[in-house]
Amino acid sequence: MIIVYHINDKITAVVTSDNQKIEFDYQGTIAGGLQELAQQFPDRKILWCHSAVKEQLNLAAIKTLFHHDKMMLSFNPNTNDYFGNKIGYVEASLFINVNKKVSYPTWQMSSVVGIVHASVLNAIKDKTGSDANFDYYLNSLAKLCMPLGLLCYSEPLLLKQGESIASPKASVYLLFRFVKQHYKTQWVFLLLLNLVLFERKFPVLSFIYCFFYKNRSTRNISLDDIKAESSLKVIDKRTLDVIIPTIGRKEQLYDVLLDLKTQTYLPKNVIIIEQNPAVNSVSELDFLTSESWPFPIKHTFTHQAGACNARNIGLNQITSEWVFLADDDIRIGEDFIEKALEHVAILGVKAVSISCLQKGEKLTFNTVFQWGSFGSGCSFVATEALNNCNFNMGYEFGFGEDSDFGMQLRNQGHDVLYLPEPEILHLKVPIGGFRTKPILEWHKEEVQPKPSPTVMLYQILHNTQEQLFGYKTTLFIKYYKYQKVKNPFSYFKMFQKQWNQSVFWANELKKTS
Repeated sequence: MIIVYHINDKITAVVTSDNQKIEFDYQGTIAGGLQELAQQFPDRKILWCHSAVKEQLNLAAIKTLFHHDKMMLSFNPNTNDYFGNKIGYVEASLFINVNKKVSYPTWQMSSVVGIVHASVLNAIKDKTGSDANFDYYLNSLAKLCMPLGLLCYSEPLLLKQGESIASPKASVYLLFRFVKQHYKTQWVFLLLLNLVLFERKFPVLSFIYCFFYKNRSTRNISLDDIKAESSLKVIDKRTLDVIIPTIGRKEQLYDVLLDLKTQTYLPKNVIIIEQNPAVNSVSELDFLTSESWPFPIKHTFTHQAGACNARNIGLNQITSEWVFLADDDIRIGEDFIEKALEHVAILGVKAVSISCLQKGEKLTFNTVFQWGSFGSGCSFVATEALNNCNFNMGYEFGFGEDSDFGMQLRNQGHDVLYLPEPEILHLKVPIGGFRTKPILEWHKEEVQPKPSPTVMLYQILHNTQEQLFGYKTTLFIKYYKYQKVKNPFSYFKMFQKQWNQSVFWANELKKTS
């Protein structure tokens, strides 16, 4: 491992992990220095550290934290990251509101401390530029490479506990430049609009100057030759339970069980939660007992409909090391479980969501990367990662419970990766015959909430205020062409009433969570 100490945008020392000094030209930029070192030591990890936190550097933890080469770790001990909260006006993803208490997925890197493998720096050499501003360079690198499969994290364990230092903050000029270089051009205009609307600021010069910069493309960047082979052991007992909530899909559930029956790696238990809200109804799943299955089936019948409640019942019955959260209308190959667990072991992660496509759909993402959501019907999760996690009942019969569950995992330090294979075929069968569309409390309101209160609940629970405002602006613009009120002033009044209704009901749902 090579350690680069720096201060005031200049490298001050380059040493090995056993503190042997490496001769180096300190005259260039820090980013340029890292790239030179990567060429000189192509098989080494390269760590950077501000001289002010040298004594807090936790070298003993690096081996465990940096467990494969396709990673980038960094940590800013301050509350706000380099671009501050304003970046939330243009990005709604979960990578913005970083939980500094745990290992958390984000492209927001810091010059305070961090580590990356030389092979990553060599893969992007001459393709992204070598910015004089080190923080800008690090954020640009991570932003470009994260969708390509580089796993980027804010990692508090890089530093031992101690006093934090003042870290650099991007100017509004650099914020606009970053948005222009890493997002679609329309986001530059939306950033300006949001600053005017919500902060009463009009940075016209920064807005104009950003158009002198070209967008940074990932077209010529490939990280495919860098292998993610983790040194961590996340599978020990190799036991797996499967949870399947079902309602009105007897035939489809039977096919799922047949697929599980022929697996090369059999589950330890299959947990089925059958729902039928009809009074005096009984189970229709006679094949659970009339046929022989190579695994125990834990069957729960309930009159309470709702996917959140059903999945929570299932979570309480897990006894294995891992769990596969499945839907009742999917089809899988006979080696599906075996392959999925192989991928999990190689990557060293405790939660993955797997490609789940309908017949005829083409695979959009071909690489493993940090997923921006969670699939409650297509995911493998380590049981130990599920502590204090449940499907929030505030989302029942609405949208967002998947994403919320994923956020609960991440806020406990467990990232969710997307796996393009093994694939799941999602039949997307029409709803069962005895399902009824629930009448929710806000359906009776004269002014209907916009967006749905469950969507607003997710925004309130997991996003920053700037992300919420940015979402409001884009929703206002997109919704305009779909509604009947074309007078912009009348539309604004109506939209504001609908938004306020959504906030009210989201806060009511929050009380039930």
